[in-house]
Amino acid sequence: MKMVSAAKLRRAQDAIVQMRPYSEKLQDILANLSSSLDASENSYAEVRDQKKVLIIAISSNRGLAGAFNANIVKAVDHWKKSHLGVDIEVLALGKKAGDALKKRYVMVNGTFSSLAADVYENLNFGFVSNIATEAMQRFTSGQYDQVFLVYNSFKNAASQIIKTEQFLPIIPAEPSGEGMSSVDYIFEPSKEEIIKDLIPKSLRVQLYKALLDSHASEHGARMTAMHKATDNAGELLKNLKLTYNKARQAAITGEILEIVAGAEALS
Repeated sequence: MKMVSAAKLRRAQDAIVQMRPYSEKLQDILANLSSSLDASENSYAEVRDQKKVLIIAISSNRGLAGAFNANIVKAVDHWKKSHLGVDIEVLALGKKAGDALKKRYVMVNGTFSSLAADVYENLNFGFVSNIATEAMQRFTSGQYDQVFLVYNSFKNAASQIIKTEQFLPIIPAEPSGEGMSSVDYIFEPSKEEIIKDLIPKSLRVQLYKALLDSHASEHGARMTAMHKATDNAGELLKNLKLTYNKARQAAITGEILEIVAGAEALS
């Protein structure tokens, strides 16, 4: 399992390393763009009272990956405890988080849920875009006031960072200096076209990047867990072999003493 995960990790790591610079730059542009638009012009940046929140929890479909999946569950629980009184629903991308969270949270049902169940069978931008689009539609329709992503961010094969990231509404960029309230943009072809195309695309890329991050983190966590399991099994085998040899030596010594005692008794 360690060797299989190591082989899969290389491909997953290449995917997230190539995707991350593009995603982060696009997210910066999105934040700057949102700060230059009025709330009425950008429905994805509309700030509402935090009454109902959707948490998209990204885990894996399989276990044997150390604390990889348990950390996602803990992060969701921590968010809930720090936001008492807020009604939340959970969309689990990955069976392990879904199995653990459905016991104490309201899970999303319907088409949204069926898309989430197949995400790792179709881990490509086109399929993930459908999930992001559904989340955006439910936010703009007012079904949810906020949407958060909870996932493992890939640092290296031995280290993953739990992130709780606001997906919607979009967080505008902070002014870069005194007296600067927004970035001055010239829109081409038009402001309406930019809002219609660039903002939804950047949100889809953001969700896709989070899934790639989690996918690489999963293989890194599993590879590390299997390496530790192998080391622990080797140490356990060594201890058992030592215990066996001690018991065997004690039995042999006992038999020799009995033979010697018997010989002395006969003489």
